Amino acid sequence: MSTPADRTSANRVPADLVLGGPRPLRGTLRVPGDKGISHRALLFAAMADGRSHVSGLAGGDDVRRTWLALESLGVAVAVDAEGRGRGLAVTVDGSGVEALSEPRDVVDCGNSGTSIRLLAGLLSGRPFLTVLTGDESLVTRPMRRVVTPLRAMGARIDGRADGALAPLAVRGGGLAGVAHSLEVASAQVKTAIVLAGLQADGVTTVSEPEPSRDHTERMLAALGAPVTRLDERAVRVERGAPRPLELHVPGDPSSAAFWAVAAAITPGSELTIEGVNLNPTRIAFVEVLSRMGASVSIEHTGEELGEPVGALHIAYGALHATTIQGVEIPRLIDEIPVLAVAAAFAEGVTEIRDAAELRVKESDRIATVAAMLGAMGIGVETSNDGLAVRGGKPTPGHFESHGDHRIAMSAAVAANAIDGESTIVNWRSTATSYPEFVADLAATTGGSPA
Repeated sequence: MSTPADRTSANRVPADLVLGGPRPLRGTLRVPGDKGISHRALLFAAMADGRSHVSGLAGGDDVRRTWLALESLGVAVAVDAEGRGRGLAVTVDGSGVEALSEPRDVVDCGNSGTSIRLLAGLLSGRPFLTVLTGDESLVTRPMRRVVTPLRAMGARIDGRADGALAPLAVRGGGLAGVAHSLEVASAQVKTAIVLAGLQADGVTTVSEPEPSRDHTERMLAALGAPVTRLDERAVRVERGAPRPLELHVPGDPSSAAFWAVAAAITPGSELTIEGVNLNPTRIAFVEVLSRMGASVSIEHTGEELGEPVGALHIAYGALHATTIQGVEIPRLIDEIPVLAVAAAFAEGVTEIRDAAELRVKESDRIATVAAMLGAMGIGVETSNDGLAVRGGKPTPGHFESHGDHRIAMSAAVAANAIDGESTIVNWRSTATSYPEFVADLAATTGGSPA
């Protein structure tokens, strides 16, 4: 295995985490590389004809699954050295999609929905069989949303419940462009269709009911691929390929959101998060926190492959309730668990609506967020598509992560601000995205967790 075990294994992450608070966060922090961009950088480099260099690659297990999948398809990915800042630096020797070869075994995507859906799109254009599967959580998550449009383009895909669930058996090739209108805004589904469209005859278009993350459009356009943004909700694709890339992956905004909320709710905090991806489709959580009364500001410092990069400055302040709904939801769906923690510390009732997508994440996040808030003594009401959180004075608790990394880290953010000692059970789930979280917490609070 070319990925160093000591950088990707859950073994260095504690099984459970005990935290005592409140402990203010101060100083400067760099979060791990953006997960979504890391996945895409590896995939686009594999599709290119030539050598690509990527530094700052996210080191969690999710990105590792895409890396290992590409190796099983015959792509050479090698560790160079430490990149700028934190994260891995790798070289990817791509020879174009025609050089991809049939894997000798089933491809295990672990807990990574991004891996399985994007790989399904890539492999829909390849004339061989690939079986994609994952862990006990991933095989319960919806796949029909990506399978149906890929079948419409000519890919042969089978799976449990007629392709609604993994494992997915993909036999691709012979694709034709189709106009797709998605029922639910999804950057993963959009990207899967784009990857298939780059291998299809004719024109492929994708339109969404609301704007979703646009990393794919930005990065592929910057790499010269025939991908055109028609408007903020639609993209046009023709047959072609990206050129090799040179990229330093900016910091992950979803990871930055945990620290932004932690600083906003913990008295005495004043924190700067440097080198963060400031893509407008990824930082809606900043607007929400500002609306709630948090002291937060943005500083732009540069750009990487069309992605704006900069710093977030956050300080503690008294928060009040807000409503999160509508077009905001696709832009902060992953940040809702930690924003619910901010709501727990805010005055009034915060309402989260139009977020039914939370039901089909790594856990049913409407249920697991409600359980987390209940464990800290906060009143919460749930609905089919959201929550109503009555802010108050959270108390120490025993929090179950339910195997969901975002629930675990959201609970840790709350525990750090609560007077007393709390426990997060199954902390090891954070290895999928942020194994360095405890170390970063210690660095910004000036001590060990408990």
